[in-house]
Amino acid sequence: MFKDGFVVLTSFFLSSVKEPLKRMSSIQQRRKVVEQLRREASTKRINVSVAVEDLKKYVQEHESEDYILVGFHSQKANPFREKNSCSIL
Repeated sequence: MFKDGFVVLTSFFLSSVKEPLKRMSSIQQRRKVVEQLRREASTKRINVSVAVEDLKKYVQEHESEDYILVGFHSQKANPFREKNSCSIL
């Protein structure tokens, strides 16, 4: 009988302790969300048209370094080449 009463009291105590922890956790989570939203709101923004022009300018300036467009100067410089060919004997 004592064990049953002890189990009931223990479970009641644990559930009463968990509830404030859940609320505190929820409050902490909401604070983190608010902090993140404030950081995002303070971020400097530019128009999409300006960003597109900057991106186009960057691509044009670096197209000579783009291996997809100009290829590799030799097959050995290509890190994606097949290193060993498979042969069936």
